[in-house]
Amino acid sequence: MQKVLDAMASLKPKPIENLSPEEARKQPSAADAVKKVLSDAGQSTAPEPGVTMKTQTVQGKGGSFPVHIFTPEGKGPFPVIVYYHGGGFVIADTKVYEASVRALAKGAKAIVVSADYRRAPEHKFPTQPEDAFAAYKWAIDNASQFNGDPTRVAVAGESAGGNLATVVSMMARDQKAQLPVHQLLVYPVVDNDMNNASYKKNANAKPLNKAMMGWFFKHYGADPKSPYALPLKATSLKGLPPATVITAEIDPLMTEGKAYADRLKKEGVAVNYRHYTGVTHEFFGMGAVVPKAKEAQQFAADELTKAFNAKR
Repeated sequence: MQKVLDAMASLKPKPIENLSPEEARKQPSAADAVKKVLSDAGQSTAPEPGVTMKTQTVQGKGGSFPVHIFTPEGKGPFPVIVYYHGGGFVIADTKVYEASVRALAKGAKAIVVSADYRRAPEHKFPTQPEDAFAAYKWAIDNASQFNGDPTRVAVAGESAGGNLATVVSMMARDQKAQLPVHQLLVYPVVDNDMNNASYKKNANAKPLNKAMMGWFFKHYGADPKSPYALPLKATSLKGLPPATVITAEIDPLMTEGKAYADRLKKEGVAVNYRHYTGVTHEFFGMGAVVPKAKEAQQFAADELTKAFNAKR
């Protein structure tokens, strides 16, 4: 983990809270730091083999956006995971989070539909949850066209993407649509309480800190009264699909992730919660160089596989 943090520091990212969204999107990412660790060790930075990718376009409300379909080796039809990347709803894209997507496709033997939802502030809330739900519905409607099983569709996401994954579950429940068979929430953004225990402890952490989260919330511009903005503040979490929730120790979002897992459980949702010590926000996609990331990826894939098998 420390090697990645050192590599990140050597790439000299500017504090994004002082930048415009356009400038922030050009800053080095955790994925860039992982590639530097690999290349410094003389190892390949090429994507892990065994997964193919193609791109399609999904029509959202008032515009379209791409989805990238990652297919593992094998015959199929495969179960489907609709995945939402992180980046505070403002920065990053599917490419930055591709390592996570490929690991889930291989580990769960599932097709992963990774949604390049339109980002804030150019596209105001609720564009992001609406795009996320459009990608989910598109995956169900078109699964048979890409060798997927439309009856076994899960949602997954990291950070802001974890927010979108659980919000899509809420939207499916509220609209009486097909529920995801599972929701994988990796250090999800589910609250805006920036004075909780992990925000205080990790106020200046890397790669995510309190100032950055304030910047993300400002640009996201979500209506805090909307049930689809901050899931921990939602009136009811009853009737949501079973969840796997993962948190990291060195992360401002740890407290709210644990609180969300607890509340889901309290409201009758089956939850498997796992906390990883000694790792930071963004660790999940670092399986190539961080052993606990590899472990978390396998745990997540196993949980998804169990959910898919239960629906056979």
